[in-house]
Amino acid sequence: MGIFDRIFRVGKAEAHSLVDKLEDPIKMTEQGIRDLKVDLDKSLQALAEVKAMAIRSKKDLNDNKAKAKNYEQKAILLIQKAETGELDVAEADRLATESLSRKEEAMEEASRAQVEVTRFDNNIATLDKNVKKLKSTITSYENELRTLKARARVSSATQKINKQLSGIDSSGTVSMLEKMKEKVAQQEAMAEAYGEISTENRSLDDEIDDVLSDKNVKASSSLEALKAKLKTKTEE
Repeated sequence: MGIFDRIFRVGKAEAHSLVDKLEDPIKMTEQGIRDLKVDLDKSLQALAEVKAMAIRSKKDLNDNKAKAKNYEQKAILLIQKAETGELDVAEADRLATESLSRKEEAMEEASRAQVEVTRFDNNIATLDKNVKKLKSTITSYENELRTLKARARVSSATQKINKQLSGIDSSGTVSMLEKMKEKVAQQEAMAEAYGEISTENRSLDDEIDDVLSDKNVKASSSLEALKAKLKTKTEE
């Protein structure tokens, strides 16, 4: 096989391995949860930023309302001073007019701030809803992932056991046991054969010694005693 063929086969094997990994439901679910958590972090950051802008807009709204009220009060004081003669009427009118003009500017700023506050509040409500939905989805997926992992472990163990049981004959275990039985039977037969050969090859001296052994003498004595006992019973 050429070097290019080998490289092609290795690349093909790695490609198949990559596809298998991509098709792994556990890995895909884990990646999906990681992606959702990234989205959640971004949503939380956006929510915090919008809330910060809403806080600033509400502060601007309150500040401009307070400023408008303050300019109105100043205009009233200027008119009162002119009425009591403490201030020239023309000067009082000029200053009061400027105060009221600035009051209107503050009211316009307050109106713009109010629009921003309303818009930010709507954005906050939408973002908060999305954040809650993402959190709920992540929790649901994590629970499903735990169940999926448990099922995967059980199915993997069951598959191994069933595979071993279904492949027990193909593994050669039964064949090896049969060969072992045959070998043991052959060894037993050989042992018996050697025993018979050893008996057939006994010398005359061995036979004489067996006859004269204590065991045989005791057996003969017992036989004679039994005969005498039977004879006595017969005579009676």
